[in-house]
Amino acid sequence: MSAAREQQLQLNMTERGKHLGVALWAWLRPAASQCLYDRTLFTLAITLLVFGFVMVTSASLPTADKLTGQPFYFAIRHTIYVCAGLVVLLVSLAVPTQLWQKHSGKLLLIGLALLLVVLVVGHSVNGAQRWIKVGPITIQVAELAKLFFYIYMASYLDRREVELREATKGFIKPMALLFLASVLLLMQPDFGTVAVLSATTIAMLFLAGAKLWQFFSVFITCVLALILLIVIEPYRMQRLLTFLEPEKDPFGAGYQLMQSLIAFGQGHLSGVGLGNSIQKLQYLPEAHTDFIMSVVAEELGFLGVMAVIALVLMMVVRALIIGRRCLMVQKRYGGYLAYGIGVWFSIQAFVNIGVASGALPTKGLTLPLVSYGGTSLLVSSLAVGLLLRIDHERRMTGRKVTPRGGAE
Repeated sequence: MSAAREQQLQLNMTERGKHLGVALWAWLRPAASQCLYDRTLFTLAITLLVFGFVMVTSASLPTADKLTGQPFYFAIRHTIYVCAGLVVLLVSLAVPTQLWQKHSGKLLLIGLALLLVVLVVGHSVNGAQRWIKVGPITIQVAELAKLFFYIYMASYLDRREVELREATKGFIKPMALLFLASVLLLMQPDFGTVAVLSATTIAMLFLAGAKLWQFFSVFITCVLALILLIVIEPYRMQRLLTFLEPEKDPFGAGYQLMQSLIAFGQGHLSGVGLGNSIQKLQYLPEAHTDFIMSVVAEELGFLGVMAVIALVLMMVVRALIIGRRCLMVQKRYGGYLAYGIGVWFSIQAFVNIGVASGALPTKGLTLPLVSYGGTSLLVSSLAVGLLLRIDHERRMTGRKVTPRGGAE
C-alpha cells in the first residue's frame, strides 16, 4: 500500500471517529423537544451495571471455584440479577409516580413489617439476621425498607412542606418513624443501614426547609447515639479499634482491612491488569460484594477507582439536577424523591469506598449497581427507574400531546 493511500485511510478513520463522537454527544444531550427521558442518567446506570458485571466476574472466580466447584457460579447468578434489574428498571419507568405516592403509606408499612418478620424467621449469617430465604431466593429486607422509607418521606414532604417549615411537630413526625425503623434495624443488627437511612432522611428534611436548629439538634443527637451504640456493643468497639490500628491484629480482627489495603497498595496508578488480582485468591474475604472496590483498585489501579467515583458522582449530580428541576415546576413529590435517591446513592457509595480504602470502619454496605447482591441490585435498578420516570414526567409537563394519527 502506498504512503498516500495509507495516509488517506488514516484521515478517513479520524473523520469517522469525529462523526461518531459528535453523534454520541448529540444522543446524550439532545434538544429538550427531542428527548423524553434523561439519556445521560440511563447511560451512566448501564455503564455501572456492565462494569459491575465485569468486576464481579473477575473477583468471584476463585471463591466460586472453592465453594461450588464452578468458577462462574456467582457470575451466572449476577448475570441473572443484572437482567432482572434491567426488567425492573424498564417496568418502573412505565409506572406513574402518582401511583407510588398514592401507596406510599402502604409501602412504608410493608417495609416496617419486613423488618419485623426478618427478626422472627430471618436467615442468620455471621451473627446478623438480615435475610429472608424464599426457596432459592434470599431477600435482604433492609434494602427494600430503605427505598420504601424514602418513597414515603417524599410523599410526607410534599403534603406537609408548610408544616415542616413552620411547626416543630412537622419535623418530629418523620423523626419518630426514623427512630422506629432504626430500632428494628439495630435488632438485626444492621448499623450501616441505620447510618445511611438516618443521613438520607435528615438530608431530605433539610432540603425541604427544616430549620437549622432542628437540623443541628438531630445531628448532635445522632452523633451521641452513635457513640453510645459503639460503647455498649463490644464488637462495634472492636471494629473501631481495628479501624484505627489494623496492623496490631493483622491475622485476626484487622485481617480483612489489611488485605484490602494491600490490594489498594498493589494497584498503583494503572493496576496489575484485569483478572490479575492476587488478593481475590482467597486472601480478601467478600471480594465480590462489600469489598469489590479493593479488587478494582488492585486490577485497575488509581485510574480505575477514580473512574468509578466519577461515574457514581455524575449519577448523583444528575439525580440532584432532576430533583431541582422538578421543584422548579412545582412537582414536589418527584423532586424530593429524586433528592432522596441521589443522597442515598452518594452516602452508600461513600461508605462502601471509604470502608474498602480504610478511611471508615468496616460496614457491610454494597456499592450501588456494582457489587454482587440480588436485592441490592434490583432495588438500585428500581431507584434508577424511578429517577427516569420522575424526569420523564417533568419533561412532559406543559408539552402538547399529539393524538395518534393526527397533526400537532
